[in-house]
Amino acid sequence: MLQAASIVCPEKKGQFNNISLSANTVAERISDLSSDLYEQLCEKAKLFRAYSVALDESTDITDTAQLAMYVRGVDDNFEVTEELLTVKPMHGQTTAQEIFQQLCDAIADIGLPWKRYVGITTDGAPSMTGRKNGLVALVQRKLEEEGVEEAIAVHCIIHQQALCSKCLKFDNVMSVVVKCINLIRSRGLKHRQFRAFLEEIESEYEDVLYFTELCWLSRGNVLKRFFELRTELKVFKLEKSGMAVPELSDPKWLMDLAFLVDITQELNALNKKLQGQGQLVSAAYDNVRAFSTKLMLWKAQLPQKNRHELPGNDPLPHEPRDDNRFWTSAVVTLLSIRRWSESYVISVHSNGPLFYSNGGSWSLSIVPRKLAPRLAEL
Repeated sequence: MLQAASIVCPEKKGQFNNISLSANTVAERISDLSSDLYEQLCEKAKLFRAYSVALDESTDITDTAQLAMYVRGVDDNFEVTEELLTVKPMHGQTTAQEIFQQLCDAIADIGLPWKRYVGITTDGAPSMTGRKNGLVALVQRKLEEEGVEEAIAVHCIIHQQALCSKCLKFDNVMSVVVKCINLIRSRGLKHRQFRAFLEEIESEYEDVLYFTELCWLSRGNVLKRFFELRTELKVFKLEKSGMAVPELSDPKWLMDLAFLVDITQELNALNKKLQGQGQLVSAAYDNVRAFSTKLMLWKAQLPQKNRHELPGNDPLPHEPRDDNRFWTSAVVTLLSIRRWSESYVISVHSNGPLFYSNGGSWSLSIVPRKLAPRLAEL
């Protein structure tokens, strides 16, 4: 804190020296800040003309279920407020009834009326979306009792996109990548030797990245780093550690790896576009629709058996252009991802009015192939 004070307000550094920084003092001040922010949110909530709630239940490292709730409301001046409402630990079961009770308590504590409740967003778990006894069904039942119209129920678009990423079926690539990374990073001596080797050859990167299934962007980042260090990994000779990796010399496997890097990078880019505060359904709709259009553009270019027309441009020596297995797998993968994007577009159409960001339209078939993906985003 003293270092931060010397940068932010150096003239008051002396005052910070007199502040007690014991663990209890810091905890009390964090609690005070939290209470103040909650009181500010309560004041803003009194002005909401309509609001919606997003819920996400996950398990922390102590195996305790944590239920996070976010509230988004709009007042008479169309000022949108989007804040974390509360995080509730759930030590028992995480049934729909238990989650619903936590939601009711949170809404009552902040003083929001059910008559202004217009939308609910969930992570798509069965306890959330069950048709009869799920959280959404319980909320709709509550609104019916209050004499209020049904709320718009939405499956979180980022959760959908993360689930879509799991449809990539290149297990032959991920298994080798994860084994290589675990071999290096799980052994202290081998890890130090590899980092020293990268430093010695003045590599752009200092290390490989661990793969974490729960982190949405992990797969793309791990694959990209592994692909860019493929030459260094081959020179490092993992065979000395008891693991032969002939795939690093197999042009067909490298082509699978390069394709998976390309696609996961595009999925990561889409994921980042869907994140952040102030996102509107129209913007999410446009981003997914543009991504779906780009998928079809790439699919149309695959019959020409030229990987350089795909999103990535990393050159590979001796590309096996006659490998029909690869081109077939690539088409199947693109179509699988596009089925998700189309299902989201259909769900937006079925939940309410359509949204448009621009009124123009044109055929992408009349523009140069390299410009088509860029124009699809407009």
